[in-house]
Amino acid sequence: MNKKKAITLMSTCSLVSLLAVGCSNGSGGEASNGGAETIEFMHLWPQGSSAEHHRIVNEIVADFEEESGISVDMQVLSNEQYKDQITILSASNSLPDVGMTWAAGYLDPFVEGNKFAPLDDLLEDGLREEFVAGTLEAYEKEGETYGLPLELNTVYIYYNKSIFDDYQLEVPETYEEFEQVINTLKEENVNPIALGNGDRWTGSMWYMYFADRIGGSETLTSAIDRSGSFEDEALVEAAAKIQEMVENDSFVSGFNGLADEEAKSMFMNEQAAMYMIATWDLPNFTTNEDIPQEFRDSVGYFTFPTVDGSGDAKSYVGGPGVGLFISEDSDVKEESKQFATYFVEQWGERAVSEAGVLPATTVDSDALDLPDMYVDVLNDLNEATNLTLYADVQMSAATAQTHLDLIQSLFGLEITPEEFAEANENALADE
Repeated sequence: MNKKKAITLMSTCSLVSLLAVGCSNGSGGEASNGGAETIEFMHLWPQGSSAEHHRIVNEIVADFEEESGISVDMQVLSNEQYKDQITILSASNSLPDVGMTWAAGYLDPFVEGNKFAPLDDLLEDGLREEFVAGTLEAYEKEGETYGLPLELNTVYIYYNKSIFDDYQLEVPETYEEFEQVINTLKEENVNPIALGNGDRWTGSMWYMYFADRIGGSETLTSAIDRSGSFEDEALVEAAAKIQEMVENDSFVSGFNGLADEEAKSMFMNEQAAMYMIATWDLPNFTTNEDIPQEFRDSVGYFTFPTVDGSGDAKSYVGGPGVGLFISEDSDVKEESKQFATYFVEQWGERAVSEAGVLPATTVDSDALDLPDMYVDVLNDLNEATNLTLYADVQMSAATAQTHLDLIQSLFGLEITPEEFAEANENALADE
C-alpha cells in the first residue's frame, strides 16, 4: 500500500556516502572510547526531509549514551535508500545492531533467514502493555515478536461540520443512521463521500471496516492467514454492503477513476461532506498552516458505524509504521535490547507533541499540549480493543495485487460479492 505512510521521506543522503562511512565496523562491538561497547543504529529520518524526527532521535540517543555509558553509532538514509541498503546488508550478514523495519509481509525474508532476533523477552516486564492493542501483533511471526512498532495510523471518517450543521445532520453511530445522512446530503445536491478508488487501497479500507463490523475483528485476518476462508458469509456480506453503497450513489461521481489525492482535494475544497483516510492526514485538519484555518476548524471525525447492530466501534482498521529490529547476529545484543527498549519508552510522547506523529504506544494525552483532534484520537487509541492491519499489507505482493484489482471491480459493480470472495480465496489458496 504505497500511500500508507504518515511521513513522506525524500532522499537527502546518498548511498555513496553511506558506503564510504557507514557499516564499516560489522555489527557492533568495542568502540575506540576506552573499551565501551558501541551499538550500530541505522534509521531513515534524514535531517533535510524529516527534521523533527531527526532531532528527536538525536536527543534520545544522546540521553541514552549519557545514562548508560554505551555509545551509539548512527547511520541515516532516506526511505528508499534505506530499504535497498538493508537488503544488501542482510545478504552479507552485516545488518546494524538496531535498525528499522516494517511489519507483516516485509518481515518474512528476514525472519525466515534468521536475521532478526525475537524480542519477546523485552516485553515481559510491562513493556507489552504500553503498546496500542494490535500493533505488536503486526510484528509477530509464528508466535514470536520481531519488531517494536514506533508509529501508528488508524482510519476514520472525517466530515465537514459546517455542511452537517447546514442540514441538521448528526454524527452517525449505526449504518442505518449513516445511510440517512447520505440520503439527506443527496437530496440537498451535496456529494456525500469523497473517494479516490483509482488507488484501490482506499476502497479496501471501506471493505475492511464492513468485514470487521459484520464478522468481527478476526474474520478477515483469519481468511488471509488461512485459518479461515474468504468465502465466509460475513466477508461476502461485507462485499454486498460495498455495492449497496455504490448503488445508492454514496460516493462522488467517477470515484473509481479518481486518485486519492483528487478525492482529498474535493473534501478539502468542500465539494464533499465526508472523506475516509488514515490519521497520517491529521496535520491537514489541525496544524498545517497552508490549509485555511476556517476549513481546519470545520473538520470533525467519527469512527466507522456499527452494522445491523454488530461490531465494536473501538475496533479499528490501520497499522503501525516502522518499528525497531535487533540483529540476530549482533555482538552487542543485550546492549541493543537495552537501547531499543529505552528508545520506545522515550519516543511516544515526544513523537506526537513535537512531530505530530501518532505513536504505537499509549500516551497520556491530558499531559500534552495538542490540538483537540489529536487528543481525541489518542484517547481512542488508548481505549482501542483491536487494530486490523491493512489487508494488502497482510498479503503477499502478488495476492495483494489481485485483492486490490478485485476491490476496484467490486466497487465498479463488475463482479458479484460471491465472485469477489471466491477470487480472493483462490488467490490466497494458490500462494
